[in-house]
Amino acid sequence: MTLEFASALDVGRARTNNEDSVALDAGAQVAVLADGMGGYNAGEVASGMATSLVCSSLVQWLGAHTAHTARELAQAMGRCVGHANRAIFDASNGNPHYSGMGTTLVMVAVAGGHLVVGHVGDSRVYRLRGGQLQRLTRDHSLLQEQLDAGLITPAQAARSTNRNLVTRALGVEAEVTLEARDHSLLQDDVLLLCSDGLTDMVDDEGICDLLCHTHASLQDACQALVGAANAAGGRDNISVVLVRAGGEAAAHGKR
Repeated sequence: MTLEFASALDVGRARTNNEDSVALDAGAQVAVLADGMGGYNAGEVASGMATSLVCSSLVQWLGAHTAHTARELAQAMGRCVGHANRAIFDASNGNPHYSGMGTTLVMVAVAGGHLVVGHVGDSRVYRLRGGQLQRLTRDHSLLQEQLDAGLITPAQAARSTNRNLVTRALGVEAEVTLEARDHSLLQDDVLLLCSDGLTDMVDDEGICDLLCHTHASLQDACQALVGAANAAGGRDNISVVLVRAGGEAAAHGKR
């Protein structure tokens, strides 16, 4: 199965710097997205380290393991994230300008007939299939824990001031666990990886509506999502990656 990749990153309308980062390798069929946090430019450093280290190390592993199970791929993704986490953690503790930096991370890898989705934090992966949008990740956040415990309603969650408090992130502790699961991927499926700069501004119904409309290209669809987030206020950096099954194997956008 060939995959088409596209991405877009935007600073939004309230920030002066972009702490999101994206890394794509169309040949290896890997996409990684991160949303950094921290003072100075530390968030940008953390997300850049996460995407580059995780993507490059996973591509290297895939090149050396042409035959593997979905479980083995998920384990390899976890090790790559673990190594990146330690590098960010050490940098945070070794440089006062980077103190307290961290990043969310979400990634997909398609290899050997397997689609494995991994995430840490509240960046998300969705799958559009037959006009229906399904979220494939569950946020590692205080808000999600409150929802799961029945302490707040979805309507209250939409107005909560705790929307951006994550319970798991790279670089915060010496070890971190990647939540990884395998999913099916069929012809014409579209995967969306995104930071909360999109999902805080545009709800799932709005995202589905945008993706279901005809766009000249996958890159145009990325820009439409960014435009919708900015039109709704653009309170944070916005990063999106789209992956379409059955398209040309070409990557667009930047890290």
